[in-house]
Amino acid sequence: MSASVPGDYVIRSIRADEWPAVKELRLRALLDPVADLAFLETYDDAAARPDSFWRERAAGGAEGAAGAQQFVAVGPGGVWLDTLTVLVEEAGSTDWAGFPVDRRQGHVVGVFVRSEWRGSGLTKALFDAGLEWAWANGAERVRLIVHPDNGRAQAAYRKAGFAPSGRTVPLEGGPGDHELEYVIER
Repeated sequence: MSASVPGDYVIRSIRADEWPAVKELRLRALLDPVADLAFLETYDDAAARPDSFWRERAAGGAEGAAGAQQFVAVGPGGVWLDTLTVLVEEAGSTDWAGFPVDRRQGHVVGVFVRSEWRGSGLTKALFDAGLEWAWANGAERVRLIVHPDNGRAQAAYRKAGFAPSGRTVPLEGGPGDHELEYVIER
C-alpha cells in the first residue's frame, strides 16, 4: 500500500528487505526523551539484538503480512520520518496484558515521529493509512495503549480520532503501574 499525502513524503508499508532501516528508526525512537514512557524496551536491549531479530521483525510487519503491518512515511532522500505498526488481535484470544479480546481489532504499537516532523500533520496521515489497513483486514475497532504522563502522544492520538476507553492496563516493569487504552470504532 502506498498513499501520497500533502508534503514531501509518501506513506507506505515496509518491505521485508528494509530491516536495517527498521532497526535504525527503532533505535532512534528509543533515544527520544520520552522513550521510557512510550516503549517497553530500552535502547541498550534493542541495540544488542542480532540482525536475525530485525530481519524477522521486518518480515512480520512487511507488505503482504497478514497479522501485522508496519507503515512508514518516507521523506526526501528516502529518509524514514515516522512509523507505526498495526497488529491484528483475534476475537476469542487474550491480549498481551491478559485481557480477553471480544472482537477482531487492530492494536497500534511502536508509534514514533522524528522531532522535526512533529506537528506537521504527518502523524495523522500515518494513522489514516494504518486505520485503512485495519478496516480492510476486518477490524471492528483499533486501540492503542499510552502512558498517562505522555501528554504529547495523547494529544496526537486524539487528533487522529482516538478517545480514551476508560480501561487502564496494568504495566509491569515500566514507569508507573498502568497505562491508558485509547480506541477508535469503525
